[in-house]
Formats: sequence, structure tokens, C-alpha cells
Amino acid sequence: MKLKKQHPLKVLIDGGEGQHLDFKLEISDAAKIARSLVAFANTDGGKLLIGVKDNGAIVGVRSEEEFYMIDNAAKRFCRPEVYFSSKEWMVEGKKILEIGIPKSPLVPHKAPDTKARFKAYIRKNDQNLLANGIMTKVWARQDSLDNIEITYGDTEREIMHQLDKHKSCEYDDLCACVSIGKHKFEDLMANFILMDIVEMHILEIKTLFQLKIHKED
Repeated sequence: MKLKKQHPLKVLIDGGEGQHLDFKLEISDAAKIARSLVAFANTDGGKLLIGVKDNGAIVGVRSEEEFYMIDNAAKRFCRPEVYFSSKEWMVEGKKILEIGIPKSPLVPHKAPDTKARFKAYIRKNDQNLLANGIMTKVWARQDSLDNIEITYGDTEREIMHQLDKHKSCEYDDLCACVSIGKHKFEDLMANFILMDIVEMHILEIKTLFQLKIHKED
């Protein structure tokens, strides 16, 4: 007996939301959906599937307005504008709107927060999170890597010691160890990240740092 091939979009939906995929039942708030657009554009790119519940249930889009809401969000509520592609699919007899957002070379893109203040967001697993000051510095300096230098003094050695001693260190704990002030600490950590020495993990309620492990060829 020949098995019926499953629709490729249904296979994608069955995998659930994640780093590169977000489900939306409908688009009713252009400013809010702009946060998803900039988060994907600022990170690794991804897809929005409109007409799909959070649990993966397919309900379909309810009107042609969904595309125009996305377009409005990208043009009016993303700074700079986020470019996207769109495609319509029929799955289980229902129309699904796929919005593709590539990783952008124009980072950081910003969108309004709940108080209408424009902020940069990143994508972490299935969440859109606020980018911190270190991430902002990384974006600002990533096109001028040749000008980045680190002099290993007591502060730099202490940071390396703490990161080597612990599997990971929280932002506040590591900053307190060196007592150089928030701005200087963020400058230094941004340089460590850009030089591929340290990796940063922005989570919902904290930021963690780890020494970057390089695999041998």
C-alpha cells in the first residue's frame, strides 16, 4: 500500500515553533508583529506561518488583510524596514500565509516595545527577546574587526579566569568581579565576542557568558 506523501508545510508545522519558525493565528497588531520581524532579521532569519495556532493546529487565514498588516508592520513599525517574502499554501483545505524573513545585513532593526519605544530584538529558541547593550556594541563594531584590540591586563585576565573556572557566568556576577563599571565591561565583552573568544547567551531573565570552544579540524 502506497503511503500518501505529507505536505512539506505540514511537516514543518509538526516540528513546532523554534529558532527559525513562529506560528501566528492572525495578525491584529502591526506594532506587535514588527517585533517578530526584527527579531528574525537581527538573528538568523526565519519564517512566520499565519493561520496556525501555537499548538500547531491549522485554522487558516481569515482575510486578505493579513498580508497588508505584515507589510504595514515591516514598513512603518520596523526601523529600518525589514524586507520579507510571502507565499500562500493550501494545507488541509485551509490557506496558510508563509512570511520569510532573511537574516539582515542592516542590523540592528528596531520595533516598538509595549510602551512604543523602539528597541532591538533577537530570536532565542521560540522567543523574541530584547537585545542588551553588549549585543548593540557587537553589531556596531562587526564591520570594523581589524580595529579591535585587547590588551591583557588584570581585568582581562580575571574575566578569563572566572570563565575558565565556571561553566558559565552571569552578567552581574562577572561584572562585579572586575569592578570596572557597566559601560567598560560591556565594551570589553563585546570585543571578546567579536574576537571569537567568548560566546554570549541572552535569556529571558539573564545573560550568560562562556568561553568559546573551538573544534579542531
